[in-house]
Amino acid sequence: MLTRRAPEPVELFAALPVAVMVVDSDGRVAHANAECELLLNLSERAMRGRALGDILPLPDEASVREGRAFTAFDLALETSRGLRIRVDLAAVELPDHPSWRIITLHNAASSRRLGVSADRAAAARSAVGAAAMLAHEIKNPLSSIRGAAQLIADGVDAQSMTKLVIDEVDRITALIDRMEDFTDTRPLAVEPLNIYPLLAHVRDAALAGFARGITIEERFDPSLPRALANRDALLQVLLNLMKNAATALGTRGERRITLTTSYRHGMSVAQSGGRPRLPLPIEICVIDTGPGAPEDIADHLFDPFVSSRPEGKGLGLALVDKLVRDMGGIVQYSREGTPNETVFRILLPRAS
Repeated sequence: MLTRRAPEPVELFAALPVAVMVVDSDGRVAHANAECELLLNLSERAMRGRALGDILPLPDEASVREGRAFTAFDLALETSRGLRIRVDLAAVELPDHPSWRIITLHNAASSRRLGVSADRAAAARSAVGAAAMLAHEIKNPLSSIRGAAQLIADGVDAQSMTKLVIDEVDRITALIDRMEDFTDTRPLAVEPLNIYPLLAHVRDAALAGFARGITIEERFDPSLPRALANRDALLQVLLNLMKNAATALGTRGERRITLTTSYRHGMSVAQSGGRPRLPLPIEICVIDTGPGAPEDIADHLFDPFVSSRPEGKGLGLALVDKLVRDMGGIVQYSREGTPNETVFRILLPRAS
């Protein structure tokens, strides 16, 4: 009988489902696990040897003195690169290593959503949003259809009224079609994809339509390998994000959208069934100079029926999240840089 090897400590550290970093006696990062890389959007290689304050400035009270631990819940932090996060933080001295610290960072927004009460609140919010959106979107065309039917009964021009009825029925059908996108659980076919022709198509389509008058800049990594993705799904995702960015910019001030690509070492996501973590090194960002999402909904942007716009249906970003997850990737929202810009970051697997 084969005896399975016990996991090494370094393997256990890398696989921990919470962000962990080890800081040496000089206040420099010695180690960071995969979850920490994902949370801070920075690889361990880039963090190792740098002062902790140059990566993630912490409150003064977080310094561990004389073996005393520090814990804070729902702590708002900003990385040196301008990335804002809310975390539950714990810092303790490493046994037998004076002045060394181990720091854990648990995404506060995610932990709230993982709780039963948070799940129920999210479900209730989605149900209320769905009901309100459907009531608003379907009530108006039904009212028009009823009025047209009455006019036809009164002998008014039947041809024009019939066209109105058809148009309003088509509006309802289009809405139902969009909602049905969320019920499609079939596996999404992915293949090796050169993303640059796709990005050029998205840019040209935007400039020819919804992004007229907006500056679109490109900052690309020319050596980026092919991604493992679905062309139609990725095209829909990027067009949705570009339309959101164009809408957020309004008509005043600096109106700029930036498309970036880069290769991110150390980015990975857990897989089901005990399979190894899936690397997600292909990064595509859609960045705009708009004001970003209101703070009260920023943590729920990818939930269905959540929108910051009065006329919004709250389906666009939820569909973006679903399509990216169906391709094996993740999508993130953040406010980064000085001055702050809105960043939607897509992370995808690399084609082997």
